[in-house]
Order: sequence, then C-alpha cells, then structure tokens
Amino acid sequence: MAPAATQGIDDLALRIRAGDRRALSRGISWIEDQTPMGRALLDRLYDATPRCHRVGITGPPGSGKSTLTSELTRSLRGREEVVGILAVDPSSPFTGGAILGDRIRMQAHHGDPGVFIRSMASRGSLGGLASTTYEASEALEAAGCAWILIETVGVGQSEMEIIEAADTTIVVLVPESGDAVQVMKAGLMEAADLFVINKFDREGGDRLEKEIHLLLELERDRRLEEATGSGEPWEPRICRTVAIRGEGIDDLHALIEAHRNWMRADPVLWAARRRKRTARRLRTLLRDHLLHGLWQSGELDAWVEESERRVDAGEASPYALVDAMVSRLLSGGNGPRPGSAGRGSER
Repeated sequence: MAPAATQGIDDLALRIRAGDRRALSRGISWIEDQTPMGRALLDRLYDATPRCHRVGITGPPGSGKSTLTSELTRSLRGREEVVGILAVDPSSPFTGGAILGDRIRMQAHHGDPGVFIRSMASRGSLGGLASTTYEASEALEAAGCAWILIETVGVGQSEMEIIEAADTTIVVLVPESGDAVQVMKAGLMEAADLFVINKFDREGGDRLEKEIHLLLELERDRRLEEATGSGEPWEPRICRTVAIRGEGIDDLHALIEAHRNWMRADPVLWAARRRKRTARRLRTLLRDHLLHGLWQSGELDAWVEESERRVDAGEASPYALVDAMVSRLLSGGNGPRPGSAGRGSER
C-alpha cells in the first residue's frame, strides 16, 4: 500500500478514536465495502480489551424491534451513555444498499452527539446480520461507544449469527407470535438471554409468557450441563414492554445490566466466550478474504460461464466441477480450468 494511503488510514483511525462522526461514517463505509483500506483500518482500530457491551435485538418482523431499540437508546442516553446502533435492513433489490426504514423510525435521536446510527444492508446474508456487522461494531467501539445495539433483519430460523456477535441477546416477541413451541423450533430459545414480550397490552400476552416459562423449565437441564465455571448458569428472563409508550424499558435496561454483571463476574465463562468468538471471527475472516480475493482476480468469471454451459449441456454435474476447482486451487494451480471435470469425474 502506498505511503500516502497508509498515512490517510492512520489519520482516519486517529479521528475515529477521537469520536469524529464523519470519520466514523467513512470508515464504516470502507469496512462494508470490504476494501483493502477497510481491512487496514480495522487492524489499526482493533483493541484486545473489550470496552463496550454489545446487545443483539432479534425477533420476527413486526415485533417492534426498531421502536424497542429507540426507547432503549433513550434510556441509556438518560444515563449519559454513548450509544452506537447498527440496524441491519433488507437489501434493496435494485442497489444492494440498505432500505433505511430503521433510521427513519429513530429520528428522535437525530442530532444527538451521543448516538451514532448506521443502517447496514444484509446483502443476501442469511444470518440476520450483514457480513461486516461485527467489524462495524469494532469501529463504533473504537469511537467510544459504551453500548452497541445490533438490530437484526428478523428472518426467523437463520437468526443464530447474533449469538456470536452480541454479549446479550434479546428475542422480541408479541402476543400474536403464536405457539411458543414454534419459537423453540426456530432455535431462538437457545439464542435468548432475555425475552421481551412487546405490545403486551394486546390479548394473549399472559398466555405467551406462561408458554415461554414452561419451555425454559424444559431447557434448564441443558443449561446446567453446558454451564462453565463455578457459578450458576444464567436463567433467561422475560420482560413485558409496550415500547411505543416507553413502558417496561427501564426494567429491560436493568435486566441487561444484570446479565452483563453475571457474565463478567465469572472469569472462566467470560474468557471462554471471548475465545469462541475469536475462533469464529478468524474462520469467517479467512473464508471471506479468500473468496473475495478469488472473485476480485477475475479468474472465476470465465470458469462460471463455461461451467454453466457444461451443466446445462449435461456434460458435467455442478458438484464435480466445484470439486475440481477446489482441488486445483488447493494444489497451487493458477486457477480453475473450465474443462477440467466431466460426467465421470465425480464418481
């Protein structure tokens, strides 16, 4: 990288650490675009000592996640906490960018110097998060955010990525969410540190709360088996809210604080959670960097075009073609040869 570019990255990193909002916005754009400058910036911003608490807010569409995030931000700002919000929106089918619905709903915090809101496009990611959500949260942490709220797309069964990105995971439901057994099947029972039954003033809130309590009882043995360290396992709590009226938000904040204090009171648990997150980050970064580099080289485009023709013509299966490509790349070849696999090669 040219010296001028390196100097520019160093300057931007310093400005982000000083809390410069324009620098932070520019830096997150570099990170989202997965540019070499973005990766170099992350290297300069990385801090091995966590200084913030990440709260993941997930749940089905229409459960009021954005309103809850906005009200929780209001509660945190009342305590003079600096808050960063990453609202992951579905991608626009035309531009690939985020549809900025969440930012529109959080206009109450516009102009507050203690709040930074960023809408991120999911860009086809199936885990409810954008592929660079965690990296963007590291930039927010470097800028001085003590709390980072990560609101997911809300896609149901593939929300499990949030467990790895967040320190505290909140699953937001509404009385109309239906049979809580379906929630358990979607995997959210395992994900949740806290359950929020939002819009509790509607009919069915009490019934849903009882069903969640019953399912948590059934999950207790599993939590005891998976517990690490010398302390008791965390028992997921249930909070009633009517976010649009600000009801229950202080109770929710208190439960988040309780979970944070419980987690950090057990050094073994805290260290194990950090190691697991680090291992996953390394695997994800390696995979993404390798794939991005291969596509950027342009060598795969011709292979895809020719392989598509061969599959359509019945000359080869896609599985054999991909196996041949991977074998060639791993053996140090210069790239995949379009004609290197035929119908008999997969057998």
